[in-house]
Amino acid sequence: MNHEHQTGVEHFATLKSKYKATDYKDTSPASLLYFILRKADLGIEIIEIERNWLIEHKLSETLEAIRKEGRQKEKELRKLENEFHKLTSKYTATKFHVSWKSTPLYFILSRLDSVNKLTDSEIKWLQHYGYTETIVIAQQMEHFVTLKAKYQATKHQDLSPVSRLYRILKQLEAKEPLRDSDITWLNEHELFQTLAIYQQQKAEKEADFAQLKEKYQATKHSDSSVSSPLYPLLQHLETDQQLSQSQIDWLEEHKLTETLDIVKQLEQKRHFAELKAKYKASQYEDSSPSSHLYKVLKKLESEHPLGEPDINFLKKRKLTDTITIAQDKYAATLKSKIELGDKLEDSEVNWLKENGRENIIAIAQAKHFATLKSKYNVSDYKDTSPSSPLYPILHKLEKAERLEPTDVAWLEENKIKRRQSNYGYYGWREKGYKLFSGKIWNTYHKIEAKFYEQEYQGTGNKWNLPNASSHWRKADQPKQALKLTKDIKFDKIKENKLKSALLTTRGGAFRDIYELDKAEKCARKAIDYQPSSHHPYTLMGAICFKRGQYSKGEEWFEKAIQRGASPRDQDAEIKRVVKTAKNEKKRREVVDYLLKKDPQRYAWAKSYLKKSKKKGKGQSKR
Repeated sequence: MNHEHQTGVEHFATLKSKYKATDYKDTSPASLLYFILRKADLGIEIIEIERNWLIEHKLSETLEAIRKEGRQKEKELRKLENEFHKLTSKYTATKFHVSWKSTPLYFILSRLDSVNKLTDSEIKWLQHYGYTETIVIAQQMEHFVTLKAKYQATKHQDLSPVSRLYRILKQLEAKEPLRDSDITWLNEHELFQTLAIYQQQKAEKEADFAQLKEKYQATKHSDSSVSSPLYPLLQHLETDQQLSQSQIDWLEEHKLTETLDIVKQLEQKRHFAELKAKYKASQYEDSSPSSHLYKVLKKLESEHPLGEPDINFLKKRKLTDTITIAQDKYAATLKSKIELGDKLEDSEVNWLKENGRENIIAIAQAKHFATLKSKYNVSDYKDTSPSSPLYPILHKLEKAERLEPTDVAWLEENKIKRRQSNYGYYGWREKGYKLFSGKIWNTYHKIEAKFYEQEYQGTGNKWNLPNASSHWRKADQPKQALKLTKDIKFDKIKENKLKSALLTTRGGAFRDIYELDKAEKCARKAIDYQPSSHHPYTLMGAICFKRGQYSKGEEWFEKAIQRGASPRDQDAEIKRVVKTAKNEKKRREVVDYLLKKDPQRYAWAKSYLKKSKKKGKGQSKR
C-alpha cells in the first residue's frame, strides 16, 4: 500500500466520522461515499443522484449532516456579506458595487476596523479605485490615535472621526478654548489627565494674553479671558500678520487708540519693508516709516515720476537698482498711456527725452500722428512717419496755433486720394485732392478768424474785422461772421474802403445762409462806398446766380472783371453756388446753364451732373 492510498484511507475515515457514516464498511478511497463526502466537505452541492445513493445505502443520517453543514455555511456566508456592507457604509466605501468574495476592499476595511494602520500598497489601491473618502477617514483615525496618545486619552476606546473626543482633542491641538459642556464631558469620562493638559494650556494662554496686552498698550481692556476677540487680534500683531478691517473696527469701537497707533506703525513698517524688497532697496537699514526713503518708494508705487531731489537722494545712498526700476516703471506707465490712446503731456515728453527713452517718444509720436490723421480725415495720406511735415502741421492745428505760410503752401502742394467734404474750388481736374481742404481747411480758417478777432480787440484796428469775417465764412461758420460785424457803427468809420470791405464780407455771410435780400442790400451799399472795388460786384453776381438770374449775374461778373477781378474769382463763386445749391433741381438748373454757355470752361460741372443722376437712381431703387 503506497503513501497516497494510505492518506486517502485516513482522510476517508475522518470524513465518515464528521458526517456520521462510520457504520459504512467500505474503507477504500475508491468508494462512491468518499467521492460524495469530499464534495460536501468542499462546499459543493450534492446532486439528486448522489442523494438517492445515500438513501439507498441507508445513509440518511449522513445526508442530514451534509445538509445541516450546508445551511451553516450559507448562514456564515450571509453573515460575512452583511458585515462587508456594514463596513462599506461605515467607511464610506459604497461608491462601487463589488463582490465581497473577491475584492481586496473587504480585507482593507477589516484591517481599518481593527485599528490597524493601512499599508502604503493598500492606500494606493484605494486611491486607484477612487475610494478617497475612505482614505480621509483612515487618516482621521490615525490622527485621532496620535492625539489620544499626545493628550493622554487612550483609555477612551472610540476611534470614530465623528467622536466628540476627536473634536475636543483637535481643539486642544489648535489651542482653542473648550466649551463648559466639553469640560464636563471629560470629567464624566474620567479623562482627568487630558483635562489637566487643557487647564495648563489655558493658564499659559492667559499669561500670554496679559503680556500681549501690556506690549501693545491694551491693558485698559478689562476682559482677561482668552475667549476675548482681543486675544487673537494681538496674536496676529505678534506674528506680524495684517489685521482685517473688522479687527481694526473692533479696536476703534473699544477706543483702544494706543493699540491702533501701534497697528498703524506696524502696517507702515511692514509696507516699507515690502516696498524695499520690491524696489531693491533692502540694503537701506533704516526701517522707520518716517524715513524719506519710505516717501520716495510710496511715490514710486503710485506711478508718479521721481523728481531730481528724490533721484539725488537715491544716488547718495547708492540705490542704483531702485533708480533703474523707478525709471523703467514710469517709462512703462507712459508707454501704456500711449497704447491706450492718451496723449502725453509736455512734461512727460521732456522726462522721456531727459532719460534717453526716444523709442517711446517715437511710439507716442507715431500713435499721435495716426490719431491726428484720423481726426482730420487724412488717414489716406501715405506717410506714417512722425518726421512727415504733416505731423507738426496737424500738431499746430490741434493746439490752435497759426500755420506758417510755408505750412499752407505744403498743404496746397500735397494730396490724398479721397476727396474731403468741402474740397477747394480749383482742384476738379487734378489727380488726387489737396490736403488743404476738409477739416484741415476749416480748422485753419477758424484759428485765423480767432487771431484777427483778438488782434482787433487788442489794437482796435477795424481792418482786422473783414479778415476775421472772411475766415469765419471759409470755416463754414457764416453766422459767426455776422455776429462779429453786427454792431458796427458805419457812421463812425471815416475810410470808405473799410466800410465797403465790411459790408461785402457781411453780405457774403448773408448769401451763405440764403438771406439774399440782406446780402444784396450789403453789396449795393458797399458799391456806393467804393465803386471801384470788384469785390461787391462779384458778390452781386453770385447773388443773382443763387436766384437763378444767370444773365444778370453774368453782367455783374463782367463789371467785376472790368474793375480788376479775374475769371478765376468768378469761377470760384459759381462753383460755390453749384456746391451749396438748395436742392438737386436747382443744382441741375445751374449746371445745365453753365454747360450750355461754355462746355469747355465749365466741364467741372459735369461731375455734379453725374452725382445727381447716381443719387436719383439710388432713390428710385429705394
